[in-house]
This record gives sequence, C-alpha cells and structure tokens, in this order.
Amino acid sequence: MNILLLSMPDSFEHTPTLTIRMPNGALASLAGSVDPHHQVAIADLVLVQRRVRDTIERLVHDLRPDVVGLSIMTFQRHTAKKIIRLLRWLRPALRVVVGGYDPSLDPGPYEDPSFSVDVVVRGEGDVTFRELVRALETGGSLDTVAGLSYRTGDRFVHNPDRAVARLEVERLPLPNRAARVIPGYTCLGRPIDVVETSRGCTYDCSFCSIIEMRGRNFHPFPIDRVLADIADARARGARTIFLVDDNITLDVHRFEDLCRAIVRAGFADVDYIVQAMTSSIANHGETLAPLMKQAGFRYVFLGIENILDEDLGFLRAQAKNARREGGRKTGNATIQAVDTLHRHGMFVVGGLIVGNPDDTRESIEANLAFARQYVDWPYIQHPTPYPRTPMTRDFREQDLIVNENYAEYDGTTAVVRSKHLSAEEIEFMRWRAERWMKVRHLPSVLAHHPAFVLRHGIRMLAHTFRGSTWKSMLGLESERAVFRRYKAIRKTEREYLPSDDLEAGPGYRVRDAGYAAPSTAD
Repeated sequence: MNILLLSMPDSFEHTPTLTIRMPNGALASLAGSVDPHHQVAIADLVLVQRRVRDTIERLVHDLRPDVVGLSIMTFQRHTAKKIIRLLRWLRPALRVVVGGYDPSLDPGPYEDPSFSVDVVVRGEGDVTFRELVRALETGGSLDTVAGLSYRTGDRFVHNPDRAVARLEVERLPLPNRAARVIPGYTCLGRPIDVVETSRGCTYDCSFCSIIEMRGRNFHPFPIDRVLADIADARARGARTIFLVDDNITLDVHRFEDLCRAIVRAGFADVDYIVQAMTSSIANHGETLAPLMKQAGFRYVFLGIENILDEDLGFLRAQAKNARREGGRKTGNATIQAVDTLHRHGMFVVGGLIVGNPDDTRESIEANLAFARQYVDWPYIQHPTPYPRTPMTRDFREQDLIVNENYAEYDGTTAVVRSKHLSAEEIEFMRWRAERWMKVRHLPSVLAHHPAFVLRHGIRMLAHTFRGSTWKSMLGLESERAVFRRYKAIRKTEREYLPSDDLEAGPGYRVRDAGYAAPSTAD
C-alpha cells in the first residue's frame, strides 16, 4: 500500500519557521512501525507553509496514496479540514485517517460527515496504525483493532482503548526518517531532529492534554535504543537534537545515566534541547547539571508555569515546582533551578502561563518581571481550554471562555478572560513585554550562530516586531495600534489554504513544491 503521512503547516508563535522547523516525530515513529513492504512518505507541511496546496497536489499525483494520515492538534483542526477536502478532490477513494491530541480527546467533530474522515487513531498510534494498515491491506475487519474509531455506514464505531506501550519491554522499531520527503528541518540554521527517550508523566497539571490521553504513567525506552535513535539522527545530518519527552526528569538517575551514555558514545558533538521540571533541576542539579553540560545540552525548557502559589494551585503545578530538603517542601524551586542551569552554562527557556482566573494586572506583571530578570528566552502562554482537560471544566464553570474559535487555540492568543481583566488586555500585556525579552537573547544567538544571525537578523527582528511601523518606532503611534495590526497579521498567517483557492477545484499544477521521492534504499 502507498501511505502518505502529513503534519499540519500551522506553527506556534514562539517557533516561527524562520528560526526553527522541527519534524513531527510521531509520524516517523508510525512510518517505522508499519510493515516494511509498504511505501510510506512523510510530509511535514510546516516546511512549505506558503506552498501547501501545490505540495499536496504533487504528492498525491506522484505517490497515489491509498491511505493518508494526518496528525492534528486543536488549533490545527481548521486547516486539517481544508486539507482533507483537497485530498478528497484529488483522490476520492483514498482512506483518510486522523490522529494526535485533538482527534484522540475530541473525536466528535471528526465523525461529522462534513469532515470526511474514515478512521480515528486514538492515543499512541504505533501499534494501532500498523494493525489498521494490515486490516486494510487484507480486507480484514477493523473491529478487533484496539484504539480505533471508524466509520461504517452513517455512524462511527469506537473500539476499546489500547493500553499505552510499556517501552521498557515492547521494543518499538526506530523511527523511519528515510520516509521524509521534504527537506529543510533547521534550528537557527543547523539541521535539527527529534528523539524520544520516554513517554508519559505522572503529574496532573490542569492544563495538560498528556494525562487525559494516556493516563498518569511513565515508560522509558532502554538507553541502548535511545542511543541508536540519536545515532540515526546524527547520521542523517542532525546537529541539534530536541529530546521531546513529556517529562524526562521524572527519573533523574536515568537522565544522568543517559547523559553519561551520550558522552561515552561520542554523541556530545551536537546541541541538545530538553524539557525539564524545576523541582528536579533544583533538587538534583548539583550532580545532574554538570552531566547535562558535558553531554551537550544547550537549552532547557523549564516548566515554571507561574511564580505565584495561588496560580500554581489552579494549574495543579505546585508539586513539580517545589524545592525539597530532607524530604520536606521548603519553597518554590524556580530560582534555584534557573541559577543551577546558568552556573553550568545552559540557557533557560522559561515556560510561564498568565491569564488564570484570579489574575490581576499586578500578578501578571509579577510574572513578566520575573521572566525579564531570570529567563533567557521567554515562552509565555495563556491558559487554553483544550478538550477534556480539567482547566477547560474550570473555565467553563466560571464562564470565563470568551473565544470558541479553535483556530486561535495556539497558546499565545488569549481565549479566556480572568475575573479582573479582559482576554485582549491579558494578551496585550504579554505581547508588549515578550518582544523585548526576545531581543535581549540575540547576542547569545549571534555568538553561537553568527552566520545565521548576520544573514537573517533583520528578518528575525521584523518577525518579533511585526505590526510596527516607522511611526510607531518614533512614538507617533500607540502600542495598541501596533497590537491591533499584529493581531490582523497573525490572523492572515493562519490561512494556509485560502477558501477561494479551494473553490477553484482540483487540478494538478506542475510546480517545484520542494520535495524528493522517498528512498527505499535506507
């Protein structure tokens, strides 16, 4: 069978494609899990944001897929529906399969006939997708495939959930990176790839979709398997690797062992990025941080969430931000974690959430002031009511959700108000402060990536300050006017398949869409 796997072109405000274009690791994992006699192609559409239609038309024309799978997050739902419509025009008989956080947690919209979806893969897809493809190939029944929802006639059938994979003993194949057909994954000009060393988290943060999709659990891959994955990414040119674990610091001793193994294997010659809990870094940093530095870790995304205890209570994130001594909680771990990482030469990407129900202007400013003083790169978001999360129930009960347009559920568009501030005011405060925090980190980026910054620095600043004009820079125009222009630009950026383009109907147009046929030699 010919299989085409697509990730959506929609990107987050904090990861503009000028500076970072990461592959979808889940799709490579799916491609590695299907039986090897199938022809699989992966297209990460974030690489071709302004050539989405041309790229899809060429892929469908050249590959003639029997099955197309789409990985979808909530804010990408709108785009996914348009892409499926285009796919149906181009090849009406293909099977459309969707998966990812949004279809897993909210399959209802995908059951609507207007979405034209045949199958939903719920939860982890490695084994489920492989069994689905086998059933489609042989004409077998789908009712025995756990974790699957599928259309039969005018209704959807929901099979029982599939248990999460116990990665310690269930040896999943390595990702099939050779199936990627669009080149150009970069981070500040350096080739980048993603590697999983574990899955899952045991905490119950109210904003998180992870535990809603897979429960509270933690399953690590064996370290030899992780090293093989890193080796494959390096062999294909990666000079930056993002460890995309949900919470790698749940097992600090294992993380320390992994750092030592990276050094022993000679893999410390690339830059590593990782997400971490503040409590783990603060409580174990004196032994962990030196090992991380030796292994090549450069950026650490710290899940700070908020510096105020009352907001951490709402976010259910107090435990993972606690400093402990002798087994007792002795305060907030954030400053100690930041200091530990800085002392060992690593940069902190500060994950903060502002705009919680009780937030006032003063509480938001306190978090922004903290970010200005302590973090190297801000990753400040607004609480977003994603499907089935406890946060969503809390906001609905308090009648604080003001925007039901899921296309704007991207984390940096405020879609909920607080009891004291409008959603627009909350977003304005973050936007106004965050731009200048990003500029402050530019010298450090220049020192490590001089060629990239010298070539693209002006465009980087233009993206950060989009909406600004000469009048605003001279103080002849208010920041509110700039913010309104920025919002209008952001809205336009979200349209990757304009409706009028779709109304033109199908029709293969011969253009260079920038992809290569998948290689079977690997």
